[in-house]
Amino acid sequence: MIRSFAKPAAFLAFLGAFAACKTPAYQLVDGYMYEQRPGRENENWKLVWKDDFKGKTIDTAKWTRIPPGKSDWNRHMTQDDKCYELKDGLLYLKGIVNPDPSADERPFLTGGIWTKGKFAFQYGKIEIRAKLESAQGAWPAMWMLAEKDKYGKYPKNGEIDIMEHLNYDSIIYQTIHSWYTLELKQADNPKHGGTAVFNKDEFNVFGLKWYPDKIVYILNGKETFTYPRVQGVDASQWPFDQAFYILIDQQLGGNWVGKVKPETLPVNMIVDWVKVYQ
Repeated sequence: MIRSFAKPAAFLAFLGAFAACKTPAYQLVDGYMYEQRPGRENENWKLVWKDDFKGKTIDTAKWTRIPPGKSDWNRHMTQDDKCYELKDGLLYLKGIVNPDPSADERPFLTGGIWTKGKFAFQYGKIEIRAKLESAQGAWPAMWMLAEKDKYGKYPKNGEIDIMEHLNYDSIIYQTIHSWYTLELKQADNPKHGGTAVFNKDEFNVFGLKWYPDKIVYILNGKETFTYPRVQGVDASQWPFDQAFYILIDQQLGGNWVGKVKPETLPVNMIVDWVKVYQ
């Protein structure tokens, strides 16, 4: 005869906690998109992805060097080694005067990396520890774009700017862009960006916490600005319900930052680590 024993409540609680520990914070889509499991937004963060740049080369399983483009932000981008250096566990993304305009007519070259096609996440916390050097025309940025273009072409899927810095400023910009803010001109319903003072001579930790109903910007662990999802407005106000990939780049020049002074170059964004939690 098989006897049945009642399990003590403490034992059942232990089993529940053990099962919770074994359940991933995310569900993996297409092998590289980390979608946070529903209901986790109020639980403790778990580290799900990181890079501390300890290797001798950039980890190509995680990052791709950003190719050049025609926009202000990427027109000087290059995949040339001149704009990339790994040293002492730090990644240097450089902005330099082009040393050989006969091979490439652009006056400046810049380095940047993205996780497009290799890692993207939906909801969670991202933190990036870095030091931003200054120069006239320097425009380092950390930001995110939609991986799959769920709502159409840019800006319908939105843009999440974790950090942008201009020239020699002692502030950073933390901004949301979308069809709603750019095309419908709804920049204040709700307010779509803010600034935060930082120590530009030191390493800082830039980041944000991304929930289904708000994006909370953080600087060195302190909350600085919140962009909420609001009701009763055009649906394009919140395209942030899909996986986004990460971009980190040292940009130069453009309508916003102004002209570059070559004599103030080279300039570096020095990245220590990137961490994503869900």
